[in-house]
Amino acid sequence: MLVTKSTTVRFCPLPRWLAAFSCALALAASPKLVSAFGFDDVAARAQAEAAVAYRPPPQVSKDLAALSYDQYRDIRFKPSNALWRGDGLPFEVMFFHPGGFFNEPVAINEIVAGKARHIRFDPADFDYGKNRLRPAGWADAGYAGFRVHYPLNTQAYKDELAVFLGASYFRAVGGGQRYGLSARGLGLDTTGAAREEFPRFKEFWIERPAANARELVVHALLDSPRATGAYRFTLVPGTQSQVQVHARIFLRAGVTTLGIAPLTSMFHHGENTRRQDDFRPEVHDSDGLMLATGDGEGGTEWLWRPLVNPGRAVATSFAVRELRGFGLMQRDRAFANYEDLEARYEHRPSAWVVPEGRWGAGRVELLLLPTSGEFDDNVVAFWVPAQPPPPGQPLDLAYRIVFQGDEQQRPPNGWTVQSRLGRGYEKQDKGEFQYVVDFAGPALDALPAQANVRAVVTPGGNARLLERNAYRNEATGAWRMTLRVQRIDAAQPVELRAFLQQDQHALTETWTTFIPAD
Repeated sequence: MLVTKSTTVRFCPLPRWLAAFSCALALAASPKLVSAFGFDDVAARAQAEAAVAYRPPPQVSKDLAALSYDQYRDIRFKPSNALWRGDGLPFEVMFFHPGGFFNEPVAINEIVAGKARHIRFDPADFDYGKNRLRPAGWADAGYAGFRVHYPLNTQAYKDELAVFLGASYFRAVGGGQRYGLSARGLGLDTTGAAREEFPRFKEFWIERPAANARELVVHALLDSPRATGAYRFTLVPGTQSQVQVHARIFLRAGVTTLGIAPLTSMFHHGENTRRQDDFRPEVHDSDGLMLATGDGEGGTEWLWRPLVNPGRAVATSFAVRELRGFGLMQRDRAFANYEDLEARYEHRPSAWVVPEGRWGAGRVELLLLPTSGEFDDNVVAFWVPAQPPPPGQPLDLAYRIVFQGDEQQRPPNGWTVQSRLGRGYEKQDKGEFQYVVDFAGPALDALPAQANVRAVVTPGGNARLLERNAYRNEATGAWRMTLRVQRIDAAQPVELRAFLQQDQHALTETWTTFIPAD
């Protein structure tokens, strides 16, 4: 079931450049050993903090808080001081400096042989450029976050693999990919009339890897006025890098929308919303939401919702009995789709979320916000459980986020290749909309050109289906569906669903789109 609504949304997307800074904090000379450490210890602390009133985080000193964007960028971390540099380990960690837009310091620890040691701030690990600052008055200034390096593309160099920076945001890349969309630890009231709350990771523990390690483990403590949580992230680099997440969440108070595994991305324009004033055919980090749902009997339905840059905020709910997976995907992988030699959007990763175990009934929520530029994220997708935990009771779950490039998760039979909106040589009457959708995949490749394929279209209650066709695209070998609908009430939105079928067998995923109200 799809429920789409225009909604009042108070969402403050993280500016996209915040996760791309290249500065860090480093180790102090005399670390302090503390008690033995594990995920359950972080969870116990999260549970204890959920039982007491929220305490706002400390702030950085006034001179750090006053740093401008350019001043902050001029602070450079010295790579020679990276954690584990010179130890012969496959991973290295560099730390982001606090200040500027990152005024709530984060504590970071290293775990060695089950023991945690706090990593103190040392200004000698930074090149401050043209800034004239007085580090002597900062004491242990803390961190803004950190980034992880690994020889992802060549053994001669350790590339950036992942970044944890700002609130509960993190992102990762696989081989040959460039940073694009982000993930978050938790979303609270991202949609709806209530003001969104941004939980933050206030402390991290990074496990020292072995000399032959293929993965890196990071623990994190999340905090906000209405929630706490313990997180265990296992970073597994590769062509498709994975972040394996184990989370235990506690609510201090009730929330309207509890967003699990949130993904945040950018869509400026594309196939459905071309721009006459931009030489680039498409500009986006993700071009669609893919969703795999189960019926509890073992069957799986695949859905594809192309993204748009709407005129006003739109939230869509996809209700499911059992979640198999969801993700914000970048299916268009050819340079010709973008023609941008700097941004290289064709190298931005897709993020596919796979639940571990059964999550039960709930919904995937998709939020689209209008944006006038490509520097702010305006797309959010997340899972909402049908029954959130009561305050104080744990919600324990696990999932994987797979950051995929040219090789992507797809439905087994057929999938959407492109989706275009607009008229052809014929004029359209007022309220008419025409879509041209191409599908490809193994089930379609096996069909003869004259196969009896039909488009199954559900126009919803606010539209009339005027025309539908399905035929092979002789130029590409894909199969093309064209459909034309007329909206009945311009003041109400329209939900369209369609797929290709032969006899009684579905050949493709379900393509679905939304026509907003005028």
